[in-house]
Amino acid sequence: MNTKIICTLVKKEMLDVFRDKKTVIMMLVVPIILYPLIFIGVMQLMTFISSSMEEQNYKIAVEAEDDGRFLHKLEEFRRDSQAKGEQTEESQSYEITLIDADSITDYETALNEEEIDVYVSGQMEDGKIQYDVYYLSSVENSAYAANLVKEVCDGLKEDMTRQMIAEEGMDAEAILEPIHYEKQDIASSEQSIGSIMGSILPFMLIVSLLMGTMYPAIDTTAGERERGTLETILTLPVTNRQLIVSKFITVAVIGIASALLNIASMGAITLYMYKMLDMQTEMNSFNLAKFVPAILVCMLAIFAFSLFISAVAMCVTSFAKSYKEANNYITPLMLVVMFVGYIGFIPNVELTQTVAMIPVANICLLIKNMLLFKVEYASIAVVLLSNVAYAVLAILFLSRIYDSEAILFSDGKAGLQLFEKRENLKKGGVPTVSDVWFVVAFTILLILYVGSMLQVKFGLAGVFGTQMILLFVPLFLVVYTKRDIRQTYGFARAKVSGYLGGALMMIGIVLINFVLAAGLMSLFPESTSNVETAFANIFGDNVLAVFMVVAIAPAVCEEMLFRGVIMHSLKAKYKVSSAIAITAVLFGLYHMSLVKFIPTGLLGLILCIVVWKTGSIYPAMIMHFINNAISIIITYYPEQVEKVLPILGKSNFTAVDVLCLCAAGGIFAASGALVLYKAKSAAK
Repeated sequence: MNTKIICTLVKKEMLDVFRDKKTVIMMLVVPIILYPLIFIGVMQLMTFISSSMEEQNYKIAVEAEDDGRFLHKLEEFRRDSQAKGEQTEESQSYEITLIDADSITDYETALNEEEIDVYVSGQMEDGKIQYDVYYLSSVENSAYAANLVKEVCDGLKEDMTRQMIAEEGMDAEAILEPIHYEKQDIASSEQSIGSIMGSILPFMLIVSLLMGTMYPAIDTTAGERERGTLETILTLPVTNRQLIVSKFITVAVIGIASALLNIASMGAITLYMYKMLDMQTEMNSFNLAKFVPAILVCMLAIFAFSLFISAVAMCVTSFAKSYKEANNYITPLMLVVMFVGYIGFIPNVELTQTVAMIPVANICLLIKNMLLFKVEYASIAVVLLSNVAYAVLAILFLSRIYDSEAILFSDGKAGLQLFEKRENLKKGGVPTVSDVWFVVAFTILLILYVGSMLQVKFGLAGVFGTQMILLFVPLFLVVYTKRDIRQTYGFARAKVSGYLGGALMMIGIVLINFVLAAGLMSLFPESTSNVETAFANIFGDNVLAVFMVVAIAPAVCEEMLFRGVIMHSLKAKYKVSSAIAITAVLFGLYHMSLVKFIPTGLLGLILCIVVWKTGSIYPAMIMHFINNAISIIITYYPEQVEKVLPILGKSNFTAVDVLCLCAAGGIFAASGALVLYKAKSAAK
């Protein structure tokens, strides 16, 4: 690759980015100026609020049958607080004004109209005084005054307890204070500061990197496309790979620079706060040299994550036709990154080998561990290499985007048409990919909220309602956008050979899934228990109703969504293999279970292949019904199933059982695939 050309292109991209002064201000100036102002402003605001609460006049009404004990203790508490304020050289302290309880007709009205802050009543019950403290938690003064009253009650209780013990001729101090203890924190200053920074710094790091890469990513892709300069560049003697690499380097470098400035600003604020605490509380000084390994790893993490997030941001913004549209596209990415970044605030989350492969989360936990002086070289290597690998994959995907003419000459067929005026839409075809993604996301949200409530309240009937959501929401999209229903859903006749091939493959997948399910149940027992509990709550005594809801309804509704709307829309834009793979993964994720993801994903893959080969959705519906029906039969009639197929009644499979099931499943699946391969679609 010609490095001279790439350097020239990088210089050109840098000039384009820095030509926009607003972008420079957002990326460079704001972190240096805005962050310190925010932190100092928040500290001042908290100090002001605390001071203002301590300078208020709190009005308290007391009506208690206790011979004035509470009032006496309240007055003593007020004098002690004033004396404490004088000792600390505070100019003012809070005041407590006693309101005559006889002057209050209705304490609730008085509290709501803020005539008083707290109303205390006390009655004798079973030889003890019962105090009831009435206040408004929605009013800050009332809530603060209630806390003061609680302190008074605690002090009064201790005084009365000591008095009663003394009257019995015993030593109150020995009885009430049989032990003395002090907490001894053996954590060093470095560990204490690392614990604080380990929660804050990772989140600030990923957000600053995202913000730093977001604007140059938009400018180098959608911005250049909107300005009309991309066509000119592509006419030059420059390869697409050189163009992509130069844009990627530009975005990554600016992202790293922005992140470093953000971290430097945060570090300066942290040192300032530490020095202030040190002067006020005489904290032990810390050794900055101990943080050098953590700083070096953080630098590597910044580099690795910058590569990853830059490539992902460019992939997202490359689909946009304008700067405004790119901002809309990148907003979901920002929300996802920020949501995952909160993992650093969650206690007791370990950086395991599995978590080390999860983007964003692995960087946050790695930096947190390093600041806590937890060094695991294997995890460091996995995190850094995985981010670089993900970046390479994203760059390869980006190169495919730039190899397509759609990057320059988009015809709008992939745009969101659901919010267009219906009279402006043309009839025919399948829904756009953007429409499908929007409807799928909206459908999943409805299932999570509405579907969950329906299932909890109505049980089996709620499950049927959830299936109706899967059916009618995408159907509304198809009808509103005037899409061809037969083409979208695959409503076409299939030959008998298509049904035969599908049935053979179904038998094979069922046998193989028995083995997969058994292995996954042993690996994830908690997830298995949750699935069994969910099915136990759904299944009832009416077997026919269970067949209707659990076997027939999903066979129709889920197939029309996944093998219908989703698969055919993806197939119209992408390669068949990509459309099948994406649909299968979505089908596995839809079932929201670790135990069910692989078996259902494999089932979804086979169903997609059947629909593709037969040109019809009907064989897939029948296969889906058979799969669910087998599960119901095994659940309701285990003894009968064990008599017919003893191997399915075993709780633990031996190696021989696994080999037999896998061999039989492979033979049936291969036979079905052979039948489908020879069969020709009869779709019309």
